[in-house]
Amino acid sequence: METLEKLLEWGGIKKDIAFLVISGLALILSISGVTKPYFEPAWIAVIFCGIPIILEALIGLITAFDIKADVLVSIALIASLIIGEYFAAGEVAFIMQLGGLLEELTVARARQGIENLVRLTPRTARRIKESSAEEVIAAEDVKRGDILRVLPGESIPVDGIIIKGETSVDQAVMTGESLPVDKKPGDEVSGGTVNQFGAFDMRAERVGEDSSIQRMIRLVQSADAGKAKIVSLADRWATWIVVTALTAAVVTFIITGEIIRSVTILVVFCPCALVLATPTAIMAAIGNVTKHGFLVKEGDALERLASVTDMAFDKTGTLTHGVPRVIKAEPVEGKSEKELFSLAASAESMSEHPLGEAVVRCFRERYKDGFREAEDFKMIISRGVEATVGGKRVTAGNEQLFSERGLDIPSCLKAKALDYVNEGCSVIFVSSGKETEGFLALSDTLKEDAGKSIEGIVMTGVRPILLTGDNKNAAVHIAKSLGISELRWECMPEDKLNIIDELQEKGRKVCMAGDGINDAPALKKAYVGIAMGGVGSDIAVDAADIALINDDIKEIPHLIRLSKRMMLTIKCNLSFSMTLNFIAIILAMTGILTPVVGALVHNAGSVLVIINSALLLKWRSVEDN
Repeated sequence: METLEKLLEWGGIKKDIAFLVISGLALILSISGVTKPYFEPAWIAVIFCGIPIILEALIGLITAFDIKADVLVSIALIASLIIGEYFAAGEVAFIMQLGGLLEELTVARARQGIENLVRLTPRTARRIKESSAEEVIAAEDVKRGDILRVLPGESIPVDGIIIKGETSVDQAVMTGESLPVDKKPGDEVSGGTVNQFGAFDMRAERVGEDSSIQRMIRLVQSADAGKAKIVSLADRWATWIVVTALTAAVVTFIITGEIIRSVTILVVFCPCALVLATPTAIMAAIGNVTKHGFLVKEGDALERLASVTDMAFDKTGTLTHGVPRVIKAEPVEGKSEKELFSLAASAESMSEHPLGEAVVRCFRERYKDGFREAEDFKMIISRGVEATVGGKRVTAGNEQLFSERGLDIPSCLKAKALDYVNEGCSVIFVSSGKETEGFLALSDTLKEDAGKSIEGIVMTGVRPILLTGDNKNAAVHIAKSLGISELRWECMPEDKLNIIDELQEKGRKVCMAGDGINDAPALKKAYVGIAMGGVGSDIAVDAADIALINDDIKEIPHLIRLSKRMMLTIKCNLSFSMTLNFIAIILAMTGILTPVVGALVHNAGSVLVIINSALLLKWRSVEDN
């Protein structure tokens, strides 16, 4: 049977097009009557387009007793041939194959954007040996810790960290950014992205199946519109329509005694448009959202998303950038912000604490000079750091560290710092010698489009909810900034899961958006899960239904609107195909439609359904503009 199935493979779209062109020309000759009575050209269309349909129907019946569209089409073809309606038989076969080709082209175009990821997978890598010589190896042979060299124009083979050299990297495949991103030693680079300018050396960190590009490919391979629940519904309808059509044809023949009417019923009642209605819409919608940075892992995810009532957000890494930044440098009177910032950054230059690293990073981003070497560095766990800078002992840490060192903090400075603490910020006080110089306030900052995204989500009729592990002050500040009224703070992973479970028990349908391992249970429990595929953990991405590969949440409102539009398209397709079938069968029973005209009317409906679905590929609502 496998051999027979392989014989039915026509060698791709090009061969399908060639057969359709030949069959179309044959049908033109048939209707013109040029070659009659010597030869009936319609048989060419029957052979090229009809025989594959009949064989596929037989395979389905024999192997799984699968009654679907091909069964009714095959019966209509054979019946038309028996009564001598060769043109009708050829026309049915031709238009059925044309509809199938249009569906294939729609699906191929829809999946093209994500399947390009597979072709972007690097094949080789330049490994630096201990002798400093280069060797070219297969990308899959790269091991964690290997030192690799990437030349201008080459794809980066695996995820890693630059250790030597500066360059710009085209990250469009992973983040959607249109401009190259400058990279220097210490910066991370992702496999599959392209080195634009300078050569650099990197240390491999995530290799093989763990690399970013391979993660994306696994998501692509799991995207399958055939899993949608509504597809199986359409298949069940198709089965009942086959039975109904056969019954109607038999009853009509018994009443009228005209076999031509029965054959016409079989021709017009083929449920092709009904079967095509859903998968073409889903795949076109998947193609649309792919262009906006989403990878849909489950075909029915978009179907479910269309009916969500609430969207729960994790804060860090989802609504915020996930890394602390210095949002305020508050010096005492008589001191400058730069001087305060310079002291803190110099003292923190040897720190491995995230807040210390943030201070150094933000200082270098803001100022070109003023950084000084630190000596006699000391880390005080849970307090801060001390170091000698410019001959003076600099202390940078929390209020408790200052109290232990006998350093006085002016009351007005404490009051200003308290305002930032109440907004969820971390505060680092800075002193030089025995004098307090001021403080730095650090916070995880909101993504630029977070506010607009929440506003767009509310406009779709979905209620936003904030679920965060942060303290109450930070949660309230973020929620107020975004206009979110429903929030929970200090949430452990099980708390998020329980909150979603409670909401869903009340009949709410919750979509969860998160990025970390702690969000994985909630992502799995939610009606729909959306993971940040760029910064998100592998576990979070695996638990979700949809991955946002560039972490750009501004496209989430478009995703919701498109899912609703997709469901409207599917319902319109189903309603149109059912209505067309029933009108056609009435006309066929009364003898108004002939097999030839019936085939044109019915299969034109299939083509219209596919075209209607294809419109989703470029659909964008006015609110998105």
